[in-house]
Amino acid sequence: MSHQIILDCDPGHDDAIALLLALGNPDIELVAVTTVGGNAALDQVTRNALAVLTMAGATEVPIAAGCGRPLLRPIEVAADVHGDSGLDGVVLPQPTVRLDPRHGVDLIIDTVLAAAPKTITLVPTGPLTNIALAIRKEPRIVDRVAEVVLMGGGVHVGNWSAVAEFNVKTDPEAARIVFETAWPVTMVGLDVTHQALATDAVAERVKALGTPLAEFVLGLFAFFRQAYRDAQGFDFPPVHDPVAVARVIDPSIVGTVRVPITVETVGEQTLGMTVADFRRAAPPDCHTQAALTLAADRFWDLVIDAIDRLGKARDHA
Repeated sequence: MSHQIILDCDPGHDDAIALLLALGNPDIELVAVTTVGGNAALDQVTRNALAVLTMAGATEVPIAAGCGRPLLRPIEVAADVHGDSGLDGVVLPQPTVRLDPRHGVDLIIDTVLAAAPKTITLVPTGPLTNIALAIRKEPRIVDRVAEVVLMGGGVHVGNWSAVAEFNVKTDPEAARIVFETAWPVTMVGLDVTHQALATDAVAERVKALGTPLAEFVLGLFAFFRQAYRDAQGFDFPPVHDPVAVARVIDPSIVGTVRVPITVETVGEQTLGMTVADFRRAAPPDCHTQAALTLAADRFWDLVIDAIDRLGKARDHA
């Protein structure tokens, strides 16, 4: 049985790969896409999402634009990693997918309430503004969502500061709401996504697919690689966001541990830190868990298979 997910994203090179994995894996049903200002401004990331859906031939997936800024703070973008457009380095098609007129928060709420309880998994891969507002606007979704598998945070490492990851630090108040809500939360943070490296060997496997979609992915890799090398000193770029989708497809690929997690919202040096308390065993009512290990080869098998499936389907369309 397929897993039904809502992907809440801010494309972003790695968000684009997450979209392709969700669309190309037979065990995932992508029931909605929502966008949030993050890696670039809302209008840019929304256009990027529409273009990726168009390139993948996914014209029937509902997609709506959500929040353009954090709950309390001015927006911070990641132009040094993703370029000014959010998807620099590739030529995007003119979108043929229509934008849903609803606000992204309302699309999340409507989709969850229309589905059977515990069938929809939320997969946020950007700042958590839309998810937090959906909780506040319609608390009934909390008991109906199967789980939240988010890309963000980290136990031992940060990237937007010494201790905080971008998605959490740019809207820490929203992240705190999401983590402290009593629903199952899996934090797929930098501890594992820094293991999901787009190496030369991975790029060669994608190149061997020989489709226009594969060439598009190679373009994403190439820009992301140079940007990460310049900005953060990586030899190969970590492709963060699809790891959260992979966790939904096959939980055994991403090893987790149950641990209480809170988000720092006032610290001068620690704002946005996801604080995991390992001092004792997690209590029975602990609803959060942190991802710590990744079977990287199996992860890339999923991603490359999805790109292959989508590329072949487009070639035969």
